[in-house]
Amino acid sequence: MANRIEIQGLGKAYNNRWLFRDLNISIPDNSVLAVQGPNGAGKTTLLSILCGLVAASSGHVHIILDGRQSSQAERRMQLGLVSPELKLYDGLSAVENLEFFCAVRGLPFSLSRARELLEFVGLAKRGRDFLGNFSSGMKQRLKYACALWHRPHILVLDEPTIHLDENGAQLVEQIILEQRGRGMVVLASNEPAEIKLGDHTLVLA
Repeated sequence: MANRIEIQGLGKAYNNRWLFRDLNISIPDNSVLAVQGPNGAGKTTLLSILCGLVAASSGHVHIILDGRQSSQAERRMQLGLVSPELKLYDGLSAVENLEFFCAVRGLPFSLSRARELLEFVGLAKRGRDFLGNFSSGMKQRLKYACALWHRPHILVLDEPTIHLDENGAQLVEQIILEQRGRGMVVLASNEPAEIKLGDHTLVLA
């Protein structure tokens, strides 16, 4: 497999308490890994380790693309993240939030790409509105626009449909299936409708 994620002997402990340990799984290209488990089992922490935002206590995560292990910097450029931990800025408009995240990640910004993504996530007419006037569901839609901006090879989703209505949930399913066709998805959820989208399932106790 030229493209894959290899999780080997992975563990994370806080104050001598292990959330999880000795996790081993290989995630091939064109697949979805669904991570599930009770609150506090470490689902968000696992995704954060995968994204390079949190250090593991043991083990390794290797992202192999084109047959070569990616560096930490390369890994972040290949990842798109949607998470409740990701904060948007109420004092900026939707377009300005996209521009800000491009600047933070060193990505080129274009208004045409912003308009394309805002239309895709159902916010075409709200690009100049401040996020302080957005509902929680609208903010979640904008997070997907941020995550998809650079067409990442790996999409990491923590509670993918939180705050979304039925139409929003259908959009997320479409995004997951399209991403599966061109790369990989790792999602953390306990929602049966989301878990069933996984080709592989990892259960944290």
